[in-house]
Amino acid sequence: MNELDSLVDTARAAFAEAKTPAELENAKAQFLGKSGRITELMKGMAALSVEEKKSRGAAINVAKQAIEAALTDRRQQLADDELSLQLRAEALDVSLPGRRRISGGLHPVSRTLERIEEIFSSMGFDVADGPEIESDWHSFTSLNNPPNHPARSMQDTFYVDLNGDDGIPYNLRPHTSPMQVRYAHQHIKKYAAEFAAAAADTTGTVKAPEIRVIAPGRTYRVDSDATHSPMFHQCEGLWLGENVSFKDLKVVFTDFCRTFFERDDLVLRFRPSFFPFTEPSAEIDIQFASGPLAGRWLEVSGSGQVHPNVVRNMGLDPERYIGFAFGMGPDRLTMLRYGVNDLRLFFDGDLRFLSQFQ
Repeated sequence: MNELDSLVDTARAAFAEAKTPAELENAKAQFLGKSGRITELMKGMAALSVEEKKSRGAAINVAKQAIEAALTDRRQQLADDELSLQLRAEALDVSLPGRRRISGGLHPVSRTLERIEEIFSSMGFDVADGPEIESDWHSFTSLNNPPNHPARSMQDTFYVDLNGDDGIPYNLRPHTSPMQVRYAHQHIKKYAAEFAAAAADTTGTVKAPEIRVIAPGRTYRVDSDATHSPMFHQCEGLWLGENVSFKDLKVVFTDFCRTFFERDDLVLRFRPSFFPFTEPSAEIDIQFASGPLAGRWLEVSGSGQVHPNVVRNMGLDPERYIGFAFGMGPDRLTMLRYGVNDLRLFFDGDLRFLSQFQ
């Protein structure tokens, strides 16, 4: 092994011992720097002849290229080692399960509304929907609640400026009762021939189609506490015909409550009350025979026989058509069904609370 081969081996060994880029640069200076071994060998050729310079220079260049190649390889190796350390430090454990998206579900009040619709649909009731911004006439006057009537203060609502030219005041509906009037008008228009035939018949043998409908939806009032909310849900019901009595109301609502709560031991009480749109009127209370609410009377609905003025505003003859109406709060029914003591929990949007019902 000649001197240049030994120099190359020595350089390779020195580069291999370098553990960091800084140490590698120091080792490089020993062989390729201004005062390095290769530089000294090049300077030593000054005393050689021209022919010797050619052969000696070629050999030194070969050695220099070998050392530079060894330096490049070591630099790349150190860079690869550093990258490997970084990757290991920042590695993700792909064997862990990913973050699952929480599956959604129906809001407890939505569950109640669906349950109400299902039960009344099985009794032959239609389900109606209507605008949440209503005219004053539909919200109050058509329901025997004329302007300045003191009963309006019980249902104070939010009035809306629609920038219209009709001069009609509009409001966020305080109840879904306006849908009873709207549905009656639509129903009469749809079955105009049948109603006309019944009206023309003097024998009483031709019967007009009955109006049997519930109207669930959002309503609004200026009210807020543990059992009231400015926005809440309501479900109105109406059954009008030529021979519909208070007895039918008791049967229908008793069957509904026992089906809704899945309790055959449920007892109902009809307590006299006042509503402008019904006469006579009654609050409906229920009592559980067992459970945490056993023995207590709990108000769940207002009801009564539809007032003749309201029947007239529906476009029907109050001397011929009679029936009942009721209005209940699905939010309160949800509270009773699931044992919730604060209505505001339904509208806070707390997933810890809502996820219990999924």
